[in-house]
Amino acid sequence: MNIQHIFFDLDNTLWDHRKNAYRTIKDLFEKQEITLQYHIDFEEFHSVYHEINETLWEKIRDGIIGKEYLRKHRFYDTFNHFGVDNEALSMYFEEHFLDKILNHNELVEGAEPILQYLKSKGYTLHVISNGFQEVTERKCLLSGIAKYFNTITSADSVGVRKPDPAIFEYSLGLSQAKKEESILIGDDWIADVVGAQNFGMDVIFFDALNENREEEGLKTIKYLLQIKNYL
Repeated sequence: MNIQHIFFDLDNTLWDHRKNAYRTIKDLFEKQEITLQYHIDFEEFHSVYHEINETLWEKIRDGIIGKEYLRKHRFYDTFNHFGVDNEALSMYFEEHFLDKILNHNELVEGAEPILQYLKSKGYTLHVISNGFQEVTERKCLLSGIAKYFNTITSADSVGVRKPDPAIFEYSLGLSQAKKEESILIGDDWIADVVGAQNFGMDVIFFDALNENREEEGLKTIKYLLQIKNYL
């Protein structure tokens, strides 16, 4: 295997979106005294939000809705679930969420050491993310990992999201990498694994949630440092 270019997914592969989002929403929740005012338990609220948000992102990925719809609905639908129909409150959460999440920049365990290791082995590293361009770039900068990457591709700049082959095509063009010299590492089965496979690019599935998918010849890791087994 003559791999020279490594493309990383960002959210929940390197940048711990789950943890950072949890802390951000908790901050907003406490600041607005939601439990006091509406008698909603934070853990329950967060778990409903998480499910709604995941579903909306899947719909964005599948081209059913746009990101404006997601931004309008993820908190609104969550509050609605608890019988609170308050658009102003939902929008307060949405606007502050995107702004404040960048105050929390926890990386996935092993992210920085594995980036250092791969860089020291002479690989050229890139990011290819389904997130919003400006947010993606700021996440990389503020968490201190931007220095490892030659290129950062976001779905916004291409107008399509993984698993669409066009985003892989764009990212390879940007990085002047050949498909056969490249590998993608990501945690989303459809966007990353199926996307890369359909595009004809090698892939390592970061099975952070223990989905334990069985597929012949599939490279799988549970922890980022296990990338050393392959690269």
